[in-house]
Amino acid sequence: MNRQELIEALAAKLGLSKRMVTEVLEGFIAIVTEELKKGNNVTVTGFGTFRVSKRAAREGVSPRNPQQRIEIPALKVPAFRAGKTLKDAIR
Repeated sequence: MNRQELIEALAAKLGLSKRMVTEVLEGFIAIVTEELKKGNNVTVTGFGTFRVSKRAAREGVSPRNPQQRIEIPALKVPAFRAGKTLKDAIR
């Protein structure tokens, strides 16, 4: 399911306009993004937790020249951990 399909499904399920659902979804994404930038977690009880995970620096191999080693810098990456209710629903 892509973004547009999600908007259409939510609009149909809730009886709201696609425009209103789009605004709510964009607002949700913006708030989650802002909080993750600040280093905060966003927990939606029963659904899951959006968090920032730190990936350590490491040594890798250059795809162009497999004998050459390259240094991959440390990164912060977004992560999602599913909540118990979501996990149980899928099982």
